[in-house]
Amino acid sequence: MAAVSSFFGQRLSLPRFAAPAPVEKREKPCLISSKLKHWERKECKPNSLPVLHKMHVKIGDSVKVIAGRDKGKIGEITKIFKHNSTVVISEVNLKTKHVKSREEGEQGQIVKVEAPVHSSNVMLYSKDKEVASRVGHKVLDDGTRVRYLIKTGEIIDSTENWKKLKENKGVAEVATTSGASS
Repeated sequence: MAAVSSFFGQRLSLPRFAAPAPVEKREKPCLISSKLKHWERKECKPNSLPVLHKMHVKIGDSVKVIAGRDKGKIGEITKIFKHNSTVVISEVNLKTKHVKSREEGEQGQIVKVEAPVHSSNVMLYSKDKEVASRVGHKVLDDGTRVRYLIKTGEIIDSTENWKKLKENKGVAEVATTSGASS
């Protein structure tokens, strides 16, 4: 039986000069994913922070929805998510959320929640002229860089707008702290 050669009995001989197979580099997974769902994970920078995208809108801007189910609606931006380029607009893209009762005697509720909209589906809106426009950037005579609406020439980043936004934010913070202490 030893003299019979079969395939299973043969030794496999490799050439001695063959180099080992190159090892592929794997990208580092994003370690910080607290705000992201497992299907939303995005590319990361070398320090494993998610890449933040530049956006043409800021908190407090009035915008018009130009695509989607809520096309044509106008609202103000309340929240921005830069890792996936989405914005939350007041009274736009409302979803119903069924909330379970927390205590034994309490009833469950159906709550309307504002869901995020992708920033490419919104366009800055001028309330004075009632027109949607793209945004442009220019430097004023005093050296400040501001955003303006291309169609109307209206400056968005004026000091009055920032003061109004800061006052509204301060009033909202006071209201939430007084509501929490009650």
